Amino acid sequence: MANLREIKGRIDSVKSTMQVTRTMEMISTAKIRTALTRAKEAEPYKDAITRMLANVAGAGVDEVAQPLLAQRTQEKNVLFILIASDRGMAGGFNIVPQREVQHEMEALRARGIGCELITCGKKPTEYFTYRGETPVLSFVENSSEPTMDEADRIASYLMDGYAEGSIDRVVIYYSHARNRVDQQQVVEQLLPLSPNALVLPNMPRTKEATTVVEQERYTEFSFEPSAQEVLGYLIPAYIRTVIYHALLDSAAAEHGARRRAMQSATDNAKEVITSLSRTYNRERQGSITTELNEIIGGAAALEDK
Repeated sequence: MANLREIKGRIDSVKSTMQVTRTMEMISTAKIRTALTRAKEAEPYKDAITRMLANVAGAGVDEVAQPLLAQRTQEKNVLFILIASDRGMAGGFNIVPQREVQHEMEALRARGIGCELITCGKKPTEYFTYRGETPVLSFVENSSEPTMDEADRIASYLMDGYAEGSIDRVVIYYSHARNRVDQQQVVEQLLPLSPNALVLPNMPRTKEATTVVEQERYTEFSFEPSAQEVLGYLIPAYIRTVIYHALLDSAAAEHGARRRAMQSATDNAKEVITSLSRTYNRERQGSITTELNEIIGGAAALEDK
């Protein structure tokens, strides 16, 4: 009987866990639609400003007067921006990019190149803080509802650092939500900007997250006050837009990854319950058979007397 009680306790425990995973799956399913809508609504603006920047930057603008376009001859310090989640239970959504960034930073430092890190999400912040890596900026408790203020602060830090020469390259890591089920890791270089290598989000969302924008030459247009000054407004706006879109895209991918992970956990719990129920029934049947045998044996002994 002790064995039966133990099996029954395990079944009840798994059922309780399954209720939690099923609830989390339903919550993520409800949230992912809104998150995907926000990300998709931001895509046309990013598309437009990316194309505009590529065309204006290709109009013979002097890179010396635009420090964010200047290419470094020697790389001394690299800034990584890692966008992940505040919460776990989302499969490899957090751990995969965290390890990628960690390995890349270790490889650069082995070559004598300095590294800085900005984390968006409680999980990556805790991951790197535990390993002795203090982020220069960290944002927590809003991974599923990112704000433009967060993007502005990140953009201001990296643009100021690049213009001053303390940062030589900026790379952003985030997850792209292809749909409600599939996510894709994206690694995008923000700085230095290259007009021939600007990327924009694919619409509709398909296999690849981004594609290189096709540059057009507007030789028949004149810029007022000048292409140089227009570019001075476009570049900061472009960088803020890219970061904000990455935050929105990551939020949608987070809900999708958690939904898939919780669905898998729920399915596994059902299989465990089925297996334990069979074991419980076999043990119970064996226990009943043993009791019947004891009763029959006792009755036969009384008859013999």
